[in-house]
Amino acid sequence: MRSSFHTTICVLEGLLAYEQAKGATPAVTGARTRGHEYLLERRMFRRLSSGEVIDRTWTRFSFPTTWHYDVLRGLDYLRGAAAEPDERVAEAVGLVAKRRHQNGRWPLHAPHADPVGLDMEGGAGRPSRWNTLRALRVLDWYSTQA
Repeated sequence: MRSSFHTTICVLEGLLAYEQAKGATPAVTGARTRGHEYLLERRMFRRLSSGEVIDRTWTRFSFPTTWHYDVLRGLDYLRGAAAEPDERVAEAVGLVAKRRHQNGRWPLHAPHADPVGLDMEGGAGRPSRWNTLRALRVLDWYSTQA
């Protein structure tokens, strides 16, 4: 059975939070490992069958992410799960590094229309504190593990 990246990332984050709160179990860890393998096999954003980019919006980072997947969110999950980076994330990590602006920060690309209740970032194209934090954590994870 195949899932969507949007569903997969939400479930992965939930399973990781469960493990961190209650402790790991073989069933939960196994499910989580299969889920992040699903992302890794697709190099975080490519079709397994053809290697094409599945959705170009996944290469543009937003916050809050709500239920939406993007490459930065997927990589930040792997970092939080203490996954060991391998060559399957190299292109995605390179994409994160490339999105850094000259001011050293990552912008908010396309805020999702989902209701959040408050403006956290100041609008599209503006420097994003949250994207910058997540991107720096991902780059640090990759550089110290690879």
